[in-house]
Amino acid sequence: MKTRSQTTPKPLKTVALAPRPDSPKRRPRPMPKPAGKGDPRAPKKPPTAFFYFMEDFRKTYKLENPSVKSMREIGKACGEKWNTMSFEEKVKYYDIATEKRAEFEKAMIEYNKKKESGEMSEESD
Repeated sequence: MKTRSQTTPKPLKTVALAPRPDSPKRRPRPMPKPAGKGDPRAPKKPPTAFFYFMEDFRKTYKLENPSVKSMREIGKACGEKWNTMSFEEKVKYYDIATEKRAEFEKAMIEYNKKKESGEMSEESD
């Protein structure tokens, strides 16, 4: 007696469905919308605490390791250092980020007021 692996597989019986009369054979894909750059006059979002740390770390790391040129290696070392730091060490950077975030929010409020009042019309360009 033959086992299943020794016998040849039988072809599957498929049923052809009739095409729907109201739908085309192939639907066109919707074109992806280009990523909007937004308003170039809008205030830029401030960096996070990690990025402020990264600025400082990059400077010291390059001085200690002048042979390392790869941003990947520097970024990797920076991430490892950030993950091993205590909260007390990170507070300095969190404070900077919080200050910058507050400044950004104030700037956004001003920007939105100007935008709503119509001072920033496209015609003025």
